[in-house]
Amino acid sequence: MNDQINFDALLPGAMAAKAEELGTKKASLGIANMFVLAILAGAFISLGAIFATTVLAGSSVLPYGVARLLAGLVFSLGLILVVVGGSELFTGNNLIMMAFASGKVTLGGLMRNWVTVYIGNFVGSVATAIVMFYSKQYTFGAGSIGLAALGIGESKTSLEFVQAIALGIMCNALVCMAVWLCYSARTTTDKILAIIPPITAFVAAGFEHSIANMYFIPIALFIKNAAPASFWQLKGLTDAAKTAASFPHLTWGNFFVANLLPVTIGNILGGAFMVGLVYWFIYLRKPAGNK
Repeated sequence: MNDQINFDALLPGAMAAKAEELGTKKASLGIANMFVLAILAGAFISLGAIFATTVLAGSSVLPYGVARLLAGLVFSLGLILVVVGGSELFTGNNLIMMAFASGKVTLGGLMRNWVTVYIGNFVGSVATAIVMFYSKQYTFGAGSIGLAALGIGESKTSLEFVQAIALGIMCNALVCMAVWLCYSARTTTDKILAIIPPITAFVAAGFEHSIANMYFIPIALFIKNAAPASFWQLKGLTDAAKTAASFPHLTWGNFFVANLLPVTIGNILGGAFMVGLVYWFIYLRKPAGNK
């Protein structure tokens, strides 16, 4: 019967129509709601980053790939909270490109969403980093969590510009594929299962996510520049012979210029173009001559 409830996953054509509809709704949100939802998303992604940093603490005893796999699995928490809890994430919102390509969203509407959400994500991520710094969670495990955070921040601010763009492209291709797969979902369980593999893959592979980096790098900078002298005397730091000078690339300038700028460019290329426009071309593009 036609009125029966259907629990089958949506097929790609219906997923594309849903992406277009959701993109139109996202672009038409009021600025205040959009901004607050973006702050939430920044905080949610930061929670995944906190989880991943904690899991990586003291992970030198594990093979590199195993440690990255575990970090990726737990980092998935961030996008699960964003999608299931409901919030506005810049990287996922790159899929609004589908509604824009169909003429359902103007260029002004697209930019309004991207800029507002990006700034809101930044506020939520950095605010979470500030709270975590004052929590002194970085001192747990004899300072091993702080050492893990510093190592992550140093590695991210050491990237070459083109390298960071390429890593950003690959990251958001996977993030937007996770969001795309969620468009097929009928239940919360479907969404969670669709999110975990792509997100685990991008973290395990070492790809770069601009919003996650809005937490990862500031918390490392806060630790490097403002942690008390007693932190550097903790066993985890002394055993590794680490001081603030051990992280020379970890500066605010490198955060913005060497990481956030190129990674954001890469995220847009990977999400809006490699996923959004490709699926628009396949399922939503009107063939020439059709009105």
